[in-house]
Amino acid sequence: MPAVNFTVSWPDGETREYYSPSTIVHQYLKAGVSYSQAEFAELCQHTMTQASERVRQRYGFACSASSAELEKLQRKLKTLRERNIEGTVAVIELR
Repeated sequence: MPAVNFTVSWPDGETREYYSPSTIVHQYLKAGVSYSQAEFAELCQHTMTQASERVRQRYGFACSASSAELEKLQRKLKTLRERNIEGTVAVIELR
């Protein structure tokens, strides 16, 4: 399956690259768009769940990489909440 790497700029100034095992990420996230943290969390949940499901449909098993990336994203969002860091999450690039 074609994979997609996407770069995110967090409101604390960190920029990081993440991985999706499926191009379905293009249906949820757009380069150059900023999302509220809550909206970004929801979009990532849908994206990574559906990406993993696509892998399951094709290969017969869920994608552990998708689950791991979702966990990283959720952990980062939790850290921002715990530190009371507000602001949007910007998707810089999808490739």
